[in-house]
Amino acid sequence: MISSDVHVRRAGLADAGTVTGLVAALLSELSAGQNDTPRAVMLAVAESLLNGDGPSCTVFLAEDGAGRPLGVATLSEGACISTLGRFGTIRELYVTPESRSAGVGRVLIRAVLDHGRRHRWSRVEVGAPSAAEWPDSLRFYQREGFTEIGPRLKFRLA
Repeated sequence: MISSDVHVRRAGLADAGTVTGLVAALLSELSAGQNDTPRAVMLAVAESLLNGDGPSCTVFLAEDGAGRPLGVATLSEGACISTLGRFGTIRELYVTPESRSAGVGRVLIRAVLDHGRRHRWSRVEVGAPSAAEWPDSLRFYQREGFTEIGPRLKFRLA
């Protein structure tokens, strides 16, 4: 498959199950199958976000010509002084293993960047997985024009 066979569209509430499945696959791959978040909980969150409840969240689905899901990108909008206003953050980006190296990730990134330009964001950020464990992911983002800005940390509140 080549990227011309890939179509990207904004996901809606009816896509919550598909989006949840793709994000669950991402988390399973990143955690070597140790993701313990119940699928029902993830689905409820996906439905809420896709329904427009809560913070700004945009989800793009990549599909083949028959409408089969090939990948997903979720992003959120933020704002701060250091970015000179509004910016976007890719929260999840996943391409099914059989669709990798076929241009799906590139098409998703282009959709994200086009969305950011339309919304006049100053930039788009992404938290890539560990370069030591996932060097192909880091190289992918760098090939797409992203530059490193430092590690991300988290503090779990719930």
